[in-house]
Amino acid sequence: MDGNHLGEFLRARRAAVRPEDVGMPSYGARRVAGLRREEVAVLAGVNADYYTRLEQGRERNPSPQVLDALSRALRLDDDARAHLFRLAGTVPGDSSRAHVPGQVSPALRQLMDGYPHIPAYVMNRTMDILATNALADALYAPFDPADNLARMTFLDPAGRAFYTDWDRAAQATVANLRQAAGFDPDDPRLADLVRALTDGSAEFARLWNAHTVRGKTQDAKRFLHPEVGPLTLTYQAFDVRDAPGQQLVIYHAEPGSPSAQALDLLGSLHATRRQGEPRG
Repeated sequence: MDGNHLGEFLRARRAAVRPEDVGMPSYGARRVAGLRREEVAVLAGVNADYYTRLEQGRERNPSPQVLDALSRALRLDDDARAHLFRLAGTVPGDSSRAHVPGQVSPALRQLMDGYPHIPAYVMNRTMDILATNALADALYAPFDPADNLARMTFLDPAGRAFYTDWDRAAQATVANLRQAAGFDPDDPRLADLVRALTDGSAEFARLWNAHTVRGKTQDAKRFLHPEVGPLTLTYQAFDVRDAPGQQLVIYHAEPGSPSAQALDLLGSLHATRRQGEPRG
């Protein structure tokens, strides 16, 4: 990643908005997809030359008022708007670039282990899995190793079979990583991960260049587990207050559903397998 993160994001989001999306007439041959720079400037009420300098990286200190106007012009949702502010370094009192702890507290591990019937894990912003409970280990057993959700999705052969809606999972994964880039664009771990994913997956490279941003909150996902078959699980993601940058993710199935029964079976199979393992 080069140093013009703000300009890259503005260009990508401009390309994603068509004139008809914002009620503007389209005229003349367009060399690029989406809005022209001049059209964004008009919509945001800023000077066209100033906006051009923002995209080119020659202006790097836009005011919050300008960022708000650009957010509206580019039709950014809340996650993308927050990402824009972080890239511009104008979020008041933002301590988000502080080091993200790599260790999960013993208290949080104990909490996760106290829920044996639901998969739970902790990840950081670059989607490294930092800790899991037993059922999460069982859920992600098809991956070797189950170390990073982005790597598992794009580079592990098990990924495409495991995620029933692989395209949707891939889009969400890249959008989560893009949010991480807003917190710390120059994070060496993020740079290494993006480089490996770009080299190994053309699909990742295409999605990464779209600059779509979305945080992990809640959603339903469908999996195909080789041991118990289809699973439809809903997840909730929670920020870990005493470890900024860490998230606790919990999956659950609709009570009484086939997925709930399959999840119980998966837990039993995993527990039986662990009992049969030699003790160290």
